[in-house]
Amino acid sequence: MPSITKRTYGSRAAAHPIPVAQQLLACCERKQTNLCVSVDVTKKAALLRIADAAGPYICCVKTHIDIVEDFDQDLVQQLQALADKHDFLIWEDRKFADIGNTVRLQYSSGIYKIASWSHITNAHLVPGEGILTGLASVGQPLGRGLLLLAEMSAKGNLATGDYTRKNVEAARRFPDFVMGFVAMRRVDEREETAGGVAPGEGADYVIMTPGVGLDSKGDGMGQQYRTPDEVVNESGCDIIIVGRGIYGGGEGSADDEIVRQSKRYQEAGWKAYLDRLEQ
Repeated sequence: MPSITKRTYGSRAAAHPIPVAQQLLACCERKQTNLCVSVDVTKKAALLRIADAAGPYICCVKTHIDIVEDFDQDLVQQLQALADKHDFLIWEDRKFADIGNTVRLQYSSGIYKIASWSHITNAHLVPGEGILTGLASVGQPLGRGLLLLAEMSAKGNLATGDYTRKNVEAARRFPDFVMGFVAMRRVDEREETAGGVAPGEGADYVIMTPGVGLDSKGDGMGQQYRTPDEVVNESGCDIIIVGRGIYGGGEGSADDEIVRQSKRYQEAGWKAYLDRLEQ
């Protein structure tokens, strides 16, 4: 079997054991996009407007639901309706980082009830594998998927080296729930090679990558940007995550500008993917 980086999204979707990963990869193939828009805004109306404008050009919307000042269940319902309308998945970027019982409650309960509406969420492995047990107890019966934060894009972050390797090892022990990683490169194939397994013969993990920009190399607060070609073609990642590059960091960005930038990143990300397949 060819390396994951040489397989199409469609072929990977057909063979993937985790339903939500199947959905995501199939969406990429169907819409010809590997773009996830990160909507980090504080108002319900702005979140919905950006998701609606970008919706036709993306495979996923990433939220930080706890920063929305006027959150209510109507927001969840409208976001789910937009996901159906535009054919994208929802990822709540919760970054769980506590013991298993606590994250179980954070995921299922409280005012947000994340597991009830978010197809994907993510977690730090810092507390140990109990966090995976806790999250899986809620998310797996609902057909949800989990990403582990194996690497980060912020300058000076500590998610490197042995910590990254332990994320991959832990993921292999939860093959029905951990669908991939937030990472800057194909950490899974590096681990397979290090462990004596040929690339392409192990599990198929979806690599979703932040810090993607076409116009900037940083934001003055530690964020570092790379181009879609560097992320998808050169580093072998699957999904590019773009926020301020699409809506300018402001909740008042014009809809036509959001559309223009979404198309721009969609085209750049898809070209990088096609270039990767042709190598």
